[in-house]
Amino acid sequence: MALLGRGNVVPTVAAAAAATMLLLACVERLRHGRRGGVGQDRPGGGRTPSAPAEDAIAALLLHDADAAYLTDVDGDIIYANPVALERFGAISDGHLASAFSRILANPEAVLFRLQNRAAATGSAREDIITRSGQFRMSLVHLGDDRQLWRLDDLGKAGRSTGRAADLLTLPMLTAGSTDAILYLNEAFRKLLGARPKSLSDIFGPDALCSGQTRQIRTVDGQQTVLLGVVEGAAGRREVYIFPPGPTGKSTTPVLSAGWNAIEDLPVPLLKITEDGQITASNRESRSLLGLTEGQDKRVQDVLDGLGRPITDWVREALNGHGGHVSQFLRGRGERQEIFVQVTLNTADGADGRHLIAVLNDVTELKTLEAQFVQSQKMQAIGQLAGGVAHDFNNLLTAISGHCDLLLLRHDQGDQDYGDLIQIHQNANRAASLVGQLLAFSRKQNLQPERIDLRDTLSDLTHLLNRLVGEKVSLVLDHDQDLAAIKADKRQLEQVMMNLVVNARDAMPQGGEIVIKTENRILSKPLDRDRVTVPAGDYVVVRVVDEGCGIPADRLHKIFEPFWTTKRPGEGTGLGLSTVYGIVKQTGGYIFANSEVGVGTEFELLFPSHSLPVTDSPLLAPPPHAALARHGDGVVLLVEDEAPVRAFASRALRLRGYTVLEADCAEGALALLSDPDLQVDIFVTDVIMPGKDGPTWVREALADRPTTKVVFVSGYSEDAFTDENERIPNAVFLPKPFSLNELTNTVQDQLM
Repeated sequence: MALLGRGNVVPTVAAAAAATMLLLACVERLRHGRRGGVGQDRPGGGRTPSAPAEDAIAALLLHDADAAYLTDVDGDIIYANPVALERFGAISDGHLASAFSRILANPEAVLFRLQNRAAATGSAREDIITRSGQFRMSLVHLGDDRQLWRLDDLGKAGRSTGRAADLLTLPMLTAGSTDAILYLNEAFRKLLGARPKSLSDIFGPDALCSGQTRQIRTVDGQQTVLLGVVEGAAGRREVYIFPPGPTGKSTTPVLSAGWNAIEDLPVPLLKITEDGQITASNRESRSLLGLTEGQDKRVQDVLDGLGRPITDWVREALNGHGGHVSQFLRGRGERQEIFVQVTLNTADGADGRHLIAVLNDVTELKTLEAQFVQSQKMQAIGQLAGGVAHDFNNLLTAISGHCDLLLLRHDQGDQDYGDLIQIHQNANRAASLVGQLLAFSRKQNLQPERIDLRDTLSDLTHLLNRLVGEKVSLVLDHDQDLAAIKADKRQLEQVMMNLVVNARDAMPQGGEIVIKTENRILSKPLDRDRVTVPAGDYVVVRVVDEGCGIPADRLHKIFEPFWTTKRPGEGTGLGLSTVYGIVKQTGGYIFANSEVGVGTEFELLFPSHSLPVTDSPLLAPPPHAALARHGDGVVLLVEDEAPVRAFASRALRLRGYTVLEADCAEGALALLSDPDLQVDIFVTDVIMPGKDGPTWVREALADRPTTKVVFVSGYSEDAFTDENERIPNAVFLPKPFSLNELTNTVQDQLM
């Protein structure tokens, strides 16, 4: 009909129909003929088609004005037409994503989205706007193993509605508050053959509303059209005209595919009544929400998450109260994983006032937002845990230190000796708990060394067998040529014990736990669970149990601190978060797979290590026997915590040292301002109010370059290693430390 345009429209439609018939014939030949004919490699991005059906498709695409690619299901290019070769050139790896990466920032996401849609309907398309222009990408499945991709260049992306509307095949105009025509798109101009100045010149003096049928004068005479009116800001209106239904009246069947020409728009749209009933939809909205034709659905049946009844929101929008404000809603039922931005617009029609809902799929955006919020939460908890551990280490240093001082005055025959030993042992247990907090926050002190996991796990087998008990059997399966890794042996043992204990608790009736090690080479980066593992050589440790399993909706929470699947009183929720922190601080990766009723598998990946482990910039103090030694010298002790300073000064004086005390860096520098003061060694805390330890030590060493240094801290050595790389003759002593550890470290520095 004349409504669709003039000139070369009919020949073009006829040519398109013929091309479609040829393409359908090719599809049938691909489906029933030879499959998988990939052809020979051809320079220029793709392979020469070899199957007869592929030859026919290539002939069809040869003179296509749009860029077209024939690929397999993995996106490997089989054929590229001349337009595609001219636009994108030769593709080195022969993959479709590499070609489209020249115009798209993230082509994989667009291709994946189209493939998902086409999997259900056989075809899909999407309009894409970039800085360089506007494109329409389409995908058609040709049999089970071939895909046809076309890229239609729609021209430069414009900001104005007018330029974008010229691309519409629907006649459309924009009118002002006085009914003056502000804009008329190309389709409307061709239909009328003139440029009217007012709405009355086209439709007469009567008011316009959506759903009306009107007689208008076109270049081919009088025609009956259906009106669609969209109200805008400042009294502006956009008027669209559509072909009428079979009887010349508007037809809007429930959820049918015949919602006029809006059916083919690439924007999901719904027509909603006052009570929330969905009376019409287009193809995009049905695909997004999982609706089918003929369904009787309400908005609240398919969307949720508003926080109040959706019907109240619908009524408010109809009354003009906040309807234009977008709301982010979540799908219901089988589509509960999607998020949709919904904007309601009022419209008038033959069946009364209703709403047009414009939908926008924001699932990817909301997923990224949730990941960002989760990372912020985990970072905040990690900072809190690290801060608590630092303060607690100061308290434990004072408790265990003064306990050591008391033990010096009591022998085993003293009635108070047993109580003091209990205090000392429980202080050590508290220090172990602090170590777990530091492990989660990745701020613990690691002493990495080159480890052969076969030896480490063999040495740990006896302890692990005691942990699992008699009902559970433990099986070790090692790769005979297993590579070494770089890790802290003590912390690695903690990881294995936590995983094995969790596996044991998941099998109260008994079962088998398998620990398997193997080498793995990743030739390309591995994307898994929102993490990218770089390519390289890895050692894999898998811990597999036959327990009850973890539900899929809880699996993503297992590494969160204080979250546990166990009953109240049976777990602290720190076991797996500690494992996660140790593995990540070691430079490894950890993943979990689980199936309810089958079991759980934890997979750990550590970079393989063939080189010797380098020494730390700060040399760790060597181990010592229990007996302490006497020494002499002047020690400047700088510590802001009074209980820790009191214990350390008494301990050093008992060993024969002269101790000068300061509670801050500024006080220490004031003492050192006396040039006649002789100081042999600085013992200083790292984190203090005012100047920190490395800062004031660097200033003091400018005048006393031969003075030795001992840094002490409740934080890890990594927290300030970079600052100390330029400080000579310095060692690090982590808190909490005992009397002997402190005095022996000082003695070693002065030797």
